[in-house]
Amino acid sequence: MGHSHEHHHHGTENIKTAFWLNLGFCIIEFAGGILSNSVSILADSLHDFGDSLSLGIAWYFQKKSNLKEDKTYNYGYGRFSVVGALINAIILVTGSIYILYESVYRLINPEPSDGKIMFFLAILGIIINGMAILRLKSGSSLNEKVVMWHLLEDVLGWVAVLIGSTLIYFFHWNWIDPLLSLGISAFVLWNVFKNLKSVFRVILQGIPEEVDVKEIKELIISHAGIKEIHDLRIWSLDGHYCIMTLHVVKTTDSESSDLKKLLKNSLRKEHISHVTIEMEEENEKCIEIEEISS
Repeated sequence: MGHSHEHHHHGTENIKTAFWLNLGFCIIEFAGGILSNSVSILADSLHDFGDSLSLGIAWYFQKKSNLKEDKTYNYGYGRFSVVGALINAIILVTGSIYILYESVYRLINPEPSDGKIMFFLAILGIIINGMAILRLKSGSSLNEKVVMWHLLEDVLGWVAVLIGSTLIYFFHWNWIDPLLSLGISAFVLWNVFKNLKSVFRVILQGIPEEVDVKEIKELIISHAGIKEIHDLRIWSLDGHYCIMTLHVVKTTDSESSDLKKLLKNSLRKEHISHVTIEMEEENEKCIEIEEISS
């Protein structure tokens, strides 16, 4: 579990950095909206505050996921990061739908904006959010991936503002901003739904996407002393830490302890972190414990 713990700790620091960067820029953006008397910038600062809130939630759940197993959670708290990813995805979907609604409304009813102030705030927004994305890019947890889409949405949004502010300043095309926002929101929603699919795959204990069950079975059967296998189950604790259980029917001349050690070493190379093996002899009837209703 050492590698998994180190991975989660690194993820916590990444999200912590992203949180403070996003919150700091949110305050700057709010002040810029007041000084420029720009309703659209103030509205976006409210959106960024929502991002900061969701980043704070993600930071909490990622930190919680670093805790080791106890009498309540005997696999540890790794799946708490998945809970954080789910909450953040819901917030991001809700926010994106709201932006889509606002974009359609402003496309029908364009509003004048101060292109010059929008331009400088856009540059600052791209730099700060871009720094946060670079920090999260190395992360592999579902929580970090969903949080990164929060920040990518902000960067793409500010790129749109940068382009839109230039066109508004020179040509007074106020309809450009909502049009770009429509495309960006649709793009972000598409990627969030893909991440939600991965989140639910973990929650519902589906087979991890990176695991090829057929290859795993062939690898196990290729070992000398193994006749067949059955009841193979593979799932992921948090999208990173894979767990596997199986029954192995061995030949009578092979040692169970040696086979278990050999199999676990082979499966570890296939990124299966935790393996439980039930050994059976040839011609031994597998006894399954059935639930007896009283």
